[in-house]
Amino acid sequence: MIKAITSTQNPLIKQLVLLKAKSRERKKKGQFLIEGKRELSLSIKGGYKIETLLFYPDLFSESEARAMSQYEIDIIEISKDVFQKLAHRDTTEGVIAIVNTKPHTLEELKLTSKNPLILVAEAPEKPGNIGALLRTADAANIDAVIIANPKSDLYNPNIIRSSIGCVFTTEIAMASTKDTIDFLKKYNFNIFSAILEESELYHTQNYTLPTAIVVGTEATGLTQEWRNASKANISIPMQGVIDSMNVSVAAGILIFEAKRQRDFN
Repeated sequence: MIKAITSTQNPLIKQLVLLKAKSRERKKKGQFLIEGKRELSLSIKGGYKIETLLFYPDLFSESEARAMSQYEIDIIEISKDVFQKLAHRDTTEGVIAIVNTKPHTLEELKLTSKNPLILVAEAPEKPGNIGALLRTADAANIDAVIIANPKSDLYNPNIIRSSIGCVFTTEIAMASTKDTIDFLKKYNFNIFSAILEESELYHTQNYTLPTAIVVGTEATGLTQEWRNASKANISIPMQGVIDSMNVSVAAGILIFEAKRQRDFN
């Protein structure tokens, strides 16, 4: 029998409001919220464990909800008021799920390719940039993304939204810069760091061996550790007035040059 919750004052709903709003709560509970059919489907594809499905029947039918019982999850029907309290955006299709987080350690990173290409982003803060980086990684079908010195919670609703669910299907690890560099050296990656000063043009480099392309924030760039660890510091020739571009745009240019050299394999 499907349970029903109609009050926004229900203890579970109050807990979920905190889960949506507070990174600390997500870390403490080891859970986060997702919303929307596409995001739900991608989280399942990415191997995430769904604990509870909440649905608003005017937008997500009971038959659709019952079909999710194959995943051995709790299913709860919610009222319009509850749905609007929990939804992060207007076009959520009436479905919200409570999902368990993943650890995202370097040790858990699965690199199945013999010649991997990965993206490293150091200390990205803006959820929109992180989501865009993950979409770029997905578009190029690279092997993994490592976030070094992370400043944001990966399960921030704005990251999930801006990544359009790619956060669930991309191999992602989060670690310190030092541990990331140690990992890359252990597995013999060529490190190419996007740095303006004392750099070589990006298209003059060879990315056909195991490669890590490293990008930093527009405000502060990369730390000295990456300058020291790089096989080469690389830059994109800037022909306009300003000397930088959005980090996700720069990452896309660099990644797709590497893919071009690999015949898009």
